[in-house]
Amino acid sequence: MTTLAEQAAVGGEKPEGPRPDLGDPSFWQLPHAERLRAFALLRQWDAPQYFVEREKGRGRRERGFHALVTHADVVEASRNPEVFASAPGATTPEPARWVRALFGDSLVNLDGPLHAQLRRIVSRSFTPRILGRTEEDIRAVAARIVDDVLADGGAGAVLSDRPGDFVTAVASRMPFEVICNLMGIPEKERPAILGQVNRASGDTGVARAARDRFRMPGKGLRALASMQGMVADLGRERRKNPTDDLVSMLVSADVDGQALTDRQLGAFFSLLMVAGVETTRNAIAHGLDLLTRHPEQRALLMEDFDRYADGATEEIVRHSTPIIQFRRTLTRDHRMNGHTFRKGDKAVLFYASANRDETVFTDPDAFDITRSPNPHVGYGGGGPHYCLGTYLAKQEMKALFRELLTRAPDLRATAAPVLVPSNFDNRVRSMPYAVGKG
Repeated sequence: MTTLAEQAAVGGEKPEGPRPDLGDPSFWQLPHAERLRAFALLRQWDAPQYFVEREKGRGRRERGFHALVTHADVVEASRNPEVFASAPGATTPEPARWVRALFGDSLVNLDGPLHAQLRRIVSRSFTPRILGRTEEDIRAVAARIVDDVLADGGAGAVLSDRPGDFVTAVASRMPFEVICNLMGIPEKERPAILGQVNRASGDTGVARAARDRFRMPGKGLRALASMQGMVADLGRERRKNPTDDLVSMLVSADVDGQALTDRQLGAFFSLLMVAGVETTRNAIAHGLDLLTRHPEQRALLMEDFDRYADGATEEIVRHSTPIIQFRRTLTRDHRMNGHTFRKGDKAVLFYASANRDETVFTDPDAFDITRSPNPHVGYGGGGPHYCLGTYLAKQEMKALFRELLTRAPDLRATAAPVLVPSNFDNRVRSMPYAVGKG
């Protein structure tokens, strides 16, 4: 099979022809396959390419960024946080100072001792008892979702106003219900939170008309404020009357006297709900699409689920790469793999490109659940910012696909997923599906 890189390469260290412009918002409106061809072309250059961003804000122009598109560059930068810092912001665009002051810094935007402290508090809160109960809950949630799918016959009425939409009927429900149960979110609060999650994430990295770019961030910030206010109230209640949920653990001091403040709890909850729900939802939706388009891989998985489930979840994440990129800021002059960066430079780690690097992955454009080894960077390239929710996401995907393939073996996508144009995540807006044989 001819890879996208082989199609794109035209010889020499610097390919001929026009260079794709990752800084142009119109690039992210291109079809997914066309963007992958562009990344394959950029990997043929002998150094990271620099792009000027088109967006302007409050009278100042973005300085642009160096695009890290090879697996080696992404991994090395990820594992060198002293030089490639997440602060002041890992997302695109970077959060404004007043937003950080109002809402607090998310884990993804922190470095050094403070990041380590907060991550330690969160990690210690995932006790064996909580993890064991969560694993049981994941299986129960997956079974309920499939119960509803079978009862509904694929009409997708559950939590959905778009008939037959797999995203809202199935993919979104799995991570949302699991995280709400884990955190101890009251049932009555959940419908409002689901709407806030959708509004908060609706404009992240999305290319849209100028009038919408001014209007949408306000909606997202109001949604974040609502979510953080709700969980802060819950945290204060749990300090007085602790239960066995995760919020109680996070706000209760451990043996070192460390616990999350209300603002830290709010920032963590927002990250968990927006990042945790969105990324897993998209991975699940892409997973069904891939298994539908590759029936031989689906048959292999169904033949021996326990044998191939781990490989399937890893390959789904590699092939779809739910998070396209994160941004880093150079803390000092630095030379990496023959390229010189200057203090203050911005570098963007393109996981979507690294996961198709033909120097690391044999036949990288193929979907192969037996791929081994599979050193993808779908959860990050290692280092202190490796995704904290990796274990949870894997368990959710395996539990749901086990239920779907066992109890609804003919469930399939009936059309390609509708993707949201974004330079941040590989987001699926909707995808029609059916339960019976086609």
